[in-house]
Amino acid sequence: MEKTDLQPAATGGVSGEAVHSHTHDHQAVPSDLALRVKSLESLLVEKGLVDRAALDALVDAYENKIGPRNGARVVARAWTDPAYKQRLLTDANSALAELGFAGQQGENMVVVENTPEVHNVVVCTLCSCYPWPVLGLPPVWYKSAPYRSRTVMDPRGVLNEFGTAIPEDVEVRVWDSTAELRYLVLPERPADTESLTEEELAALVTRDSLIGVAKLAPPTSEGRA
Repeated sequence: MEKTDLQPAATGGVSGEAVHSHTHDHQAVPSDLALRVKSLESLLVEKGLVDRAALDALVDAYENKIGPRNGARVVARAWTDPAYKQRLLTDANSALAELGFAGQQGENMVVVENTPEVHNVVVCTLCSCYPWPVLGLPPVWYKSAPYRSRTVMDPRGVLNEFGTAIPEDVEVRVWDSTAELRYLVLPERPADTESLTEEELAALVTRDSLIGVAKLAPPTSEGRA
């Protein structure tokens, strides 16, 4: 379920979080192009030339299925190929290009690894910078003001609202994406997956785990069959 009900925190601080500072101006309002697209969409729906439900289904597919599958392939390759994982963590752009993932909205990428000691989560505090080549379209909650503000001030609280409880002895690092630099989380590999193929591993990876708001559970007995 989309997390659209996050409420801004009145006060709060970040302890032990690594926040990437912005060095450029973000757009606080939609661009002229975005507004024109929205107006055109509304006009087409109004005239009955586009079905709203079909359009929503298409957007949902790119948000949750098609786009994030690219990132899932990257993660599965890193889990099964230590040399690739090292390249991914040291030079993400080149490693992603090896699998054919590069281009607009993903020109400069950094991959951060979750470990038993560190949990990473990604946000864009001033707009909605997002790595399209590996994650597709950003979900609604990622673009919301409450997520953008509260993830920096109260990351553990926000993660709890997503159902992700991080133990106090695990450091939470918040990475602030910009138009020049975007982040992808490499989740921890779930337990009991040693016998799975790369394709089967990719099927376990979720969009939310690649942003860092979720952790991956071990596969069910059916998934291991």
